[in-house]
Amino acid sequence: MTDYDRRPWLARYTPGHPAEIEPEYPNTVAMFKAAVARNPEGDALRYFDGRITFAELDAMTDAFASGLLAAGFAAGDRVALYLQNVPQFVIAQLGAWKAGGCTVSINPMYKERELAELLTDSGATVLVCLQSLHRDVAARVAPNTSVRIMLTTSELDLQTRNDQTVFAGIARIDCPGATDLLEFLQQHRDTTPPPSELGPDDIAFLTYTSGTTGPPKGAMTTHRNVVFNARTYRDWIDLDGTDVTLGIAPLFHVTGLIGHIAVSLLTGMPLVLMYRLDPELTLRTAREQSATFTVGSVTVFIALLNSPAARREDLATLTKIYSGGAPIPPSTVQDFAAAFGHYIHNIYGLTETTSPSHAVPLGAEAPVDPTPGALSVGVPVYNTVVRIVGPDGTDLPPGEVGELVISGPQVAAGYWNRPGEQAICDGTLRTGDVGYMDADGWFYIVDRSKDQINAGGFKVWPREVEDVLYEHPAVREAAVVGVPDPYRGETVHAFVSLKPGAAVTPEELIAFAKQRMAAYKYPRRVEILAEIPKTATGKILRRELR
Repeated sequence: MTDYDRRPWLARYTPGHPAEIEPEYPNTVAMFKAAVARNPEGDALRYFDGRITFAELDAMTDAFASGLLAAGFAAGDRVALYLQNVPQFVIAQLGAWKAGGCTVSINPMYKERELAELLTDSGATVLVCLQSLHRDVAARVAPNTSVRIMLTTSELDLQTRNDQTVFAGIARIDCPGATDLLEFLQQHRDTTPPPSELGPDDIAFLTYTSGTTGPPKGAMTTHRNVVFNARTYRDWIDLDGTDVTLGIAPLFHVTGLIGHIAVSLLTGMPLVLMYRLDPELTLRTAREQSATFTVGSVTVFIALLNSPAARREDLATLTKIYSGGAPIPPSTVQDFAAAFGHYIHNIYGLTETTSPSHAVPLGAEAPVDPTPGALSVGVPVYNTVVRIVGPDGTDLPPGEVGELVISGPQVAAGYWNRPGEQAICDGTLRTGDVGYMDADGWFYIVDRSKDQINAGGFKVWPREVEDVLYEHPAVREAAVVGVPDPYRGETVHAFVSLKPGAAVTPEELIAFAKQRMAAYKYPRRVEILAEIPKTATGKILRRELR
């Protein structure tokens, strides 16, 4: 579908690359063991002033796995991780794999109903959580589920800096009925689990969809999926052991799982964790750690751009920047480059594609379609076939809008407990995302098909309206939804938050958009909010706005 020969800088990413026929490693444990053998004394994890080398991480995860097995954990059992961005997340994930199990990533913002839903659906027998989450949520939920082993930990562990911009008011908590994770590791130190027998098609983790358009579903991500897309990050972005990953994406999300953990375990580069995102801390950490690579939602980069503490030199070494999970306004890319001197490369994927299916190669700049003003999400990564199909399933030519259908080694095996779910079938995913491919093979995402607004018979895509609003100098974030209208059926309703110190009225924003868009597209109503509701990964929660 794509003439790769027309763009020499894509030659190495041609689909069917010979090196991609078989997995580089049979499972993630073998991938990690290779990194340990290459550089055992190199830093695997950095957490404030704490350091864990690859050899230390190997020993800690051996202890975790041995402890699970001694408690009756069996191959295929699930370990639920209810944690922030702390080293214990990586320890438990690797340890679960070494014990022959898989992990279940749970958003630490979830409350009792949501935690109960995921524990029940996954059938997890082990829960690893922060002490505060045990006290506030898990202690009341876990006893009524399949959880048999409860391990708790503190965000203060594995570091001594106790940065008060992050840890103010946080103290260690007693958790009756649970075992302290560090004590658990100490009990089983110097023990080695049996060699891993996990195969490429065994499940590495269940990653639940964000639920922006319906109930969360657990995508069954295999070891083949993880190894393949860890390699995609490594090869596409030219990463190796000399790089340093700045961990800004939540580890429970597929971006953090692959674009932070998996690629760092593959390449042997340090992963820098900061507990929770704080713009000022992120800027300082990037400078102190000489971070070179990161990937995260565009909302993070907007926050950095608008931080009063931001200085150009803070991100001097951060030359490999990628953003995915939410649409990127072209104006944000331009403003970020002007402020920090670095280009934000687009990357696109879904939970079901184990992070990237498309990316902008390092050093290239994504084109902007002049008609809708959309920034391209890139081109398909190697061994990935992407079709644009119409409502009847037939392929559409370049320039025509349809649903993206993706096939490749990164597509998850299916959904947990949902054998009849039709979105994934034989390695092919119907994404539900609407977009098109241009004549040069660049892909553009228009919006989610369910978010389309029908204004008096005219189709309006929220993404296009949002991109126009982002061009206004006062707008920090924008979100657009369709709301009932007695005359037009639906009308365009916009929500915006403003940059620090900026002032603008709803009427001024309506007039701004009206000058730049067709009459049926511009918002008839604008509300100014302090914050726009989003998932923890930066996706706008349009259903809440509706």
